[in-house]
Amino acid sequence: MRLRNLLSFMVLACLAFHVSVSDAHKPSDSYLTLHQPDAGATLDGQWDIALRDLEHAIGVDANGDGVITWGEVKSRAPAIDELVLRHLQIDAEAGANHGPCVSRVTEMLTDTHVDGAYAVLRFVATCPFRPARLTVHYSLLFDLDPNHRGLLDVTAGAISQASVLGKDAPSTTVSLSSAGRMQQLRSFVSEGIWHIWEGYDHILFLLTLLFPAVVLYRGRRWEARASLRDSLVDVAKVVTAFTVAHSLTLSLSVNGLLHLPSRLVETGIAVTVLLGALNNLYPVIHERRWVVAFVFGLIHGLGFASVLTDLGLQGLNLVLALVGFNLGVEMGQLAIVLVFVPVGYALRHSFFYRRVFMPTSAALIGCLALYWMTARALGLSFL
Repeated sequence: MRLRNLLSFMVLACLAFHVSVSDAHKPSDSYLTLHQPDAGATLDGQWDIALRDLEHAIGVDANGDGVITWGEVKSRAPAIDELVLRHLQIDAEAGANHGPCVSRVTEMLTDTHVDGAYAVLRFVATCPFRPARLTVHYSLLFDLDPNHRGLLDVTAGAISQASVLGKDAPSTTVSLSSAGRMQQLRSFVSEGIWHIWEGYDHILFLLTLLFPAVVLYRGRRWEARASLRDSLVDVAKVVTAFTVAHSLTLSLSVNGLLHLPSRLVETGIAVTVLLGALNNLYPVIHERRWVVAFVFGLIHGLGFASVLTDLGLQGLNLVLALVGFNLGVEMGQLAIVLVFVPVGYALRHSFFYRRVFMPTSAALIGCLALYWMTARALGLSFL
């Protein structure tokens, strides 16, 4: 009877909860690389842009069958070239000299990244002189998707630097003679923070672990914890386990030691959210929840890795990106914890928190997770 009531409650919650956004998966990213040859004023560039983003921006699927072919991409080549060149400006600087570089697409290919098919545009940027610094202005897709990011990698001889360009920071200046390591670190810290805050599935999973931190399950019901210390210890165990786990798989994946298909990873993340919500509705694991956080955190780490994997960073660049991104993720998580714990602890004795808020929020989260899981597993983006 209890299980039947639980299922009925979730069904009613799903019917009451209208989902308007289904894109809690890998964010929209493009990969832009610039290389300065040993001599001359010309830069070699490559820009990888997801076909799904090009479809959203200019329409590439000519027959509307949901499958973008090479022929369809090729037929839209002039429109694609115009789109990308309009949203990228490279300015050269050397001493007191400065001026714009003129970019021209030389070749278009397709490639497969962890999250699907991409158009690969190779181009040259001809500068008025050999630059010592570059300022890159990036604005692709910001008018359609404010969360879109451009992941930039610039190399000149032994110098290699990476940064993240977004709507709030669309430009960056890169020295071609010395690496700006602190600038690179700050860029990836910021990206990590925004990734966790914009990753609704990661946030909801974290909340399913935090909600029970201020209560205990006894006698088949939730009761308030006796002290703040007990709640903080539980939160510390859960968050630490989650952090260690996702840091482990993030590092393994970015270093090429572990790889799973993007659809499987994103579906798995949705499953973790669903199971976390169900466990709050019908507690099966209410002791040692840090074990759950660790096991499921391994899957979330693979999701985090999707941001960095396709950049192809190496050496110190990879270390800085990993450290910065992971630090940013932890800072984003900590902000959520600092907001929740005082509020949850203050409300833990109330009938509302234990009998209304916890089951209702769990049911709504479970409903949304089921929605994501279905859409991702079947590849039905229209759900």
